[in-house]
Amino acid sequence: MNSKYKIILQDIQAVIDRDPATRSKTEAVICSSGLHAIIIYRGAHWLWQRGWHLTARIISQTARFLTGIEIHPAAKIGAGFMIDHGMGVVIGETTEIGENVTLYHDVTLGGRKLFDENGNKLEKRHPTIGNNVTIGSGAQILGPITIGNNVKIGSNAIVIKDIPADCTVVNTPAYIVKKSTVNGPVFCAYGIEPENNAPKK
Repeated sequence: MNSKYKIILQDIQAVIDRDPATRSKTEAVICSSGLHAIIIYRGAHWLWQRGWHLTARIISQTARFLTGIEIHPAAKIGAGFMIDHGMGVVIGETTEIGENVTLYHDVTLGGRKLFDENGNKLEKRHPTIGNNVTIGSGAQILGPITIGNNVKIGSNAIVIKDIPADCTVVNTPAYIVKKSTVNGPVFCAYGIEPENNAPKK
């Protein structure tokens, strides 16, 4: 089977695994606007990689109109990607996302500036997200920062600095409230666990 189709199948399975309101693959394909945006992005990204930049942008803008989710076709997104609820998500041009990542609505993976301190245009302006990361609704991950594997980012957090692996971060500006000792992915809706809603004393 073509690797592109395998990735799409993993995206579909991610909806089944992480959205308790979706009961079948058929329901996911028909009803998940996040999945629609991801599938359209996969096609637009394929075109972008082959130099069809304007066509890819037109397709991505069409997906934005249909789903309320804006993914630049140049962004790099791994398999098993899921956007739950969807509306208001923005993923910038130089964003890189690992495998099995979950985003909720109103998340921005954006840039902070166009030029460096010497006036040179930045090639990398957007975040790099590791594997098995969950980003809660309204979170803003800004600039060419790195988010490590297995990180959970709470709703409405603003993250402008690198976050090491296996952490939960909350608040504005974001700070670490828990260093996880669990190896491998652990799904946590909206990126925050109930006991982690306040800094340790």
